[in-house]
Amino acid sequence: MLGLIISLIVIGLIAGAVARLVMPGKQNISIPMTILLGIIGSFVGGFLGYLIFPGQNPDGFFQTSGIIGSIIGAIIVLFIYLRVTGRKGARN
Repeated sequence: MLGLIISLIVIGLIAGAVARLVMPGKQNISIPMTILLGIIGSFVGGFLGYLIFPGQNPDGFFQTSGIIGSIIGAIIVLFIYLRVTGRKGARN
């Protein structure tokens, strides 16, 4: 159980950091928020993976999407976050 939590945090940090690097502009987000962004992005990426490839995992839509799916999901979540909060993505 502890290994799962640690792996969620590490994958969340990697996916969130890459998503922040890919999105243009400066995001004023702390490291814990970056980890949360990556973890939520992992769930979004897993859900999208299930929608695109529904027959791969019979255990439901909470499947392992991999780091690529996590990064794509984190980019989507960061994009939505920036649009909802009204923060500018362009550098000043």
